[in-house]
This record gives sequence, structure tokens and C-alpha cells, in this order.
Amino acid sequence: MLNGKKIVLGVTGGIAAYKAATLCSKLVQKGADVHVIMTSSAQQFITELTLQSLSKNPVYSDTFDEREPSVVSHINLADLADLVIVAPATANMIAKMAHGLADDMLSTTLLATTAPIMVAPAMNVHMYQHPAVIENMRILESRGVSFIEPGEGLLACGYVGKGRMEEPESIVQVIEQYFAEVGQVKPRLLEGKKIIVTAGGTIERIDPVRYITNDSSGKMGIAIAKVARDMGAEVYLVAGHIDVAPPKDIHVIPVQSAQDMYDAILALWEDTDVVIKAAAVADYRPRNAADQKMKKSGETMTLEMVKTVDILEQLGRMKKSQFLVGFAAETNDVETYTREKLIRKNCDLMVANDVTTEGAGFRSDTNIVQIHDRNGLVEQLPMLSKEEVAHRLLTIMAERVCGVHS
Repeated sequence: MLNGKKIVLGVTGGIAAYKAATLCSKLVQKGADVHVIMTSSAQQFITELTLQSLSKNPVYSDTFDEREPSVVSHINLADLADLVIVAPATANMIAKMAHGLADDMLSTTLLATTAPIMVAPAMNVHMYQHPAVIENMRILESRGVSFIEPGEGLLACGYVGKGRMEEPESIVQVIEQYFAEVGQVKPRLLEGKKIIVTAGGTIERIDPVRYITNDSSGKMGIAIAKVARDMGAEVYLVAGHIDVAPPKDIHVIPVQSAQDMYDAILALWEDTDVVIKAAAVADYRPRNAADQKMKKSGETMTLEMVKTVDILEQLGRMKKSQFLVGFAAETNDVETYTREKLIRKNCDLMVANDVTTEGAGFRSDTNIVQIHDRNGLVEQLPMLSKEEVAHRLLTIMAERVCGVHS
């Protein structure tokens, strides 16, 4: 899959720079033509000679070290790349990318390239959670930059948390998957269909500054919306709280509460062909949300909770020609609960996962799902990216809605 692909590998200054050597080696073993750019800080952790020996290509670190008179190095690297990956990516480099700074060889090349860009962050857990870093990553995601999430564990600084650069083997798999998808043209199986996709977690207000929500990032719903758009559908994304930017060329309807989400769906319901309910909707809300911030008093506080509207169940009762897909996030007895939920809510398909399984929970870039209909299990999918899960789900759905096969 990577044979002959020209990959520019940017290495920035963090202890995870040592992993860049393994990543470079594995990419070369897969047949990739790897060109490495290092920052001056990266050179404090690993040498140019190491990466030159592994890549079999010159390593660049100085914008003004022009080795070939016939080309400008950073423009040449920017133009030749089929893919640029920054691994590890420090908070500093992410900030430079977000704000268009170009003060070294790597940031200048990144600003000049039109190739797809992937970023594998690596930093202290508190840095990774800092609002400035989060905002910079959101900016880059909105521009189409892909992020390979760091893992959790013991960091070099001594903290335990999220911030450890993803392992090189996993990064190579992500890169292979990207080139596999680029090489495939998704058939427009849903041409002319109007599809509502819900994503993210709902917010149920306690008072103006506090609320109840859940761990949903919206990644699964957004992946479905993106693939549905690529398959030719007119997509309406009803989005609660989400951690990633929605794709372009779809209608985005932001909502907060379960009631907001239900109202937004109803406004589109009559001429909709498909509703895919991937959002994690709160089951309960405070009976009375305070108009002003509730002040602390006493050792305990009691909130009276009432059920929210069961959106999926209501849609199941109302549906006529609409095709309804639900999601079931379970922690045990997945098949039993999924079958019961599918029948009770009158769905056509139900997508279930065990959120306690590594690689299948909230906020993950991957998922492990079962797809059920009224006759039982339709398909059990292994661990796949959420976009791959979306593609398989929508293909199965298109066969039933449109009577077409990919």
C-alpha cells in the first residue's frame, strides 16, 4: 500500500522523537520514500545521521541549507509529498501550524504543502488539555488536518495521563488505511437521499454554569455524516456537544438538550429518507433548571431528575417510509439489550458496541460494532476506524433503502 509513496516526516523536539526513528524505519520497510525534516529542538533528542541512515535520504533542518541549486528545498519537499506527517508534534509546532507561522524548515514546508497532513501529538497531559492547545487542534481539524490521538500512560515527565505519542506500528496502520481509502472511489449509493445524522452528547442544564452530559465526542456521528455526504446524500447533522469539527458541505444544526435535538429532527422529519441516531442523549434532566447560579449551601444537594424525551422511540412510533438506525452503547449482554432496544424502538437497524472494550469506547478513533436487524446479527465488524465503520453501515443501509449493491 505504501510502495513508492513519498512521505515527509516532520520530527519536533520532545522525548518521543526517539519513536520517529522506528516510524521512519517501518515506513521505509513498507516501501515508502521517506524525507525527514527535523526542528533544532528535535536534534537535541535524536541525530540527523540516525534518520538519514534509516530513510536513505538527506535529512533537512535548516531552511537556508540549499543543497540543490535547481530547487528551493522547502518548496520541493512540499510539492513532492503524497503525505506529510508530524510525529511527534509538540504543542509549539501545533500552535505554529494553527496560526500560519513559518520560522523554521518544518513549519515553512507545512505552510507550503498542499498534501494531506497528519499530526501525532506528544506532550505533558496538562499541556494536551490546555484550552489553547485544544483550540489550535480544532482550528487545524477544521482545515482538514488529521490527528492521531496520543495514548494514555506514564509520561516521561512522571505524570500519568494522555499525551504519549501513539506507537509507530499504529501510526503506520493509520497511514496505510489513508492510502487504501484514497485509492477507492466510494460509490454514490445514496444519491438523492435526505439523511439526518445526530452526533455528540446532549447537555441538560442545572443552572447557567452547570450541566449534565456524557463522554460522547461525536466522532462516530461525524464520520457517518462525512461518508453519507461522499455517497451522494444530502446530509443534515444535528450536533450536540462535539469535540471535532464537522465536515464541509453538510447542513449543521447545533443543539444542546435532548428536547432541542428532538425538535430539530421533527422540523426535518416529513421528507427525510433516513435518520441515524448516533448521538448519546441524556436519559434524565433536572426537573427545574435554575435561572441563576445555584449557591453552595449545606453538605449535600439533591436534584430531582425526570426522563428526557426518548427520541428514538418517538421516531419509531411516527415513522412511515423513513428508515431508522439506532445505536446501543452497552457494557454487558450486548446482543440481548440490542435486540430488545431495536424491537421496542421500531428501528430497522441497530448498531451496538461494548464501550468497556478497548478501541470501542467514547472518544476513540476506532470502534468495534455489531449491526443487527429484526432477524438478528447482520454483521460483526472487527476494530476499524470510525469512518470505515460508517462506510460499512451505510453500505448495508443503502442495500435496504435503495435496493442497490456496492
